[in-house]
Amino acid sequence: MQKVAVFGNAGGGKSTLSRKLSEVTGLPLHVLDKVKYRSGGIEVPAEDYKRAHQQILETERWIIDGFGCLETLWLRLDEADSLIFVDLPLPLHFWWVTKRFTTGYFNPPAGWPEKSPILKSSMNSYRTVWRCHKFLTPKYREYIKNAQSTKTVYHIRSTEQISQFLELIENKSNFY
Repeated sequence: MQKVAVFGNAGGGKSTLSRKLSEVTGLPLHVLDKVKYRSGGIEVPAEDYKRAHQQILETERWIIDGFGCLETLWLRLDEADSLIFVDLPLPLHFWWVTKRFTTGYFNPPAGWPEKSPILKSSMNSYRTVWRCHKFLTPKYREYIKNAQSTKTVYHIRSTEQISQFLELIENKSNFY
């Protein structure tokens, strides 16, 4: 586990999982929202984002959390040696987006660029949850099914499995 892609629908706890994974493994964490957006939620030019993404891919060790864009998503999944697909029940994704929205005014979400517009970002997340579930999630499921022979794949389908996964990684790290 040297190059880890954490992906899945919005509001699935990917950022929290990625932070904890980075702490346990010592792998550097790259949060794509901080690469793709500046303070205040202003999007960087597409070419600048793609260049920064490619520079991360060229390093020896990383955890990449987030979506970015379709073009870089598939490059990242191909380059990763470990895939962590967070595929929780759809209502849970909506609930966690709501939770992040309501708490975000008092405690900005970790991993978001400074001064991100909570309302606008949350409304976008609500739209993304449904669109991702309908269009991307089936492609993710097919991708990991095909990748299992060449990569380490973790298909996380419940909150219990998130905890079990982190415990597994902690135990492995303590073993070495």
